[in-house]
Amino acid sequence: MERTLRKERIGVVVSNKMDKTIVVAVKRKEMHPMYGKFVNKTTKFVAEDANNQCDEGDTVRIMETRPLSKTKCWRLVEIVEKVK
Repeated sequence: MERTLRKERIGVVVSNKMDKTIVVAVKRKEMHPMYGKFVNKTTKFVAEDANNQCDEGDTVRIMETRPLSKTKCWRLVEIVEKVK
């Protein structure tokens, strides 16, 4: 049996205060249903960072995984860009 493709998202780390855990904000543009203007929407994901290697402001790629805790069901794949 083949495993289905897992969702991936690219976002910015907004918090790394927890141990082995980061919070990643993913931005997207959505068209307003009535006015037709594009509105920025943000979703926060709690992700596993096993080596505590991320800092706030880093751009990262995260992947969906099995539930690791009550809120954590994403894990860090790679750091796309380190903050300067």
